[in-house]
Amino acid sequence: MCYYALSKPKESIVKCKQIYMEFSRLSEYGKSLSLLFARLVVAYGFYEPAMMKWKDIGSVAEWFGSMGIPFPTLNAYMAASTEVAGVVLLTLGLLTRLISIPMIVIMIVAIVTVHLHNGFSAGTNGFEIPLYYMLFLFIFVTNGAGKFSLDRLIFGEKN
Repeated sequence: MCYYALSKPKESIVKCKQIYMEFSRLSEYGKSLSLLFARLVVAYGFYEPAMMKWKDIGSVAEWFGSMGIPFPTLNAYMAASTEVAGVVLLTLGLLTRLISIPMIVIMIVAIVTVHLHNGFSAGTNGFEIPLYYMLFLFIFVTNGAGKFSLDRLIFGEKN
């Protein structure tokens, strides 16, 4: 449609705008599905690290202490508990906006204490992956869990 813009520029701009607006309207139907898939992928990404922390919480506390994290045992339990709660709540789409906030904090701490000095690239254990998780979690804070969630079922459309 937009190829004849040179011959009728004003009409073609209007037509292109109409096509784009219709595309935008139709793509709204995929929003909740994409939020569901994103929640499940992020929950899956947190699952193994959370389970590893709980398997050997003492070693995690020692590691936290070696990095200078204050109250390493308390923080190890808090990080592991938050990650497990996040896995469950994101999977269910329950309290999604709320649980995403402490999970963002965990990602910030991970970036600053572990990944930042390695640069950006995930290949060098840089902060790329935690940054992506943080961005997805921010999307959950700002958009909620979507239609396919317990948040929607319990709290209604504007959760």
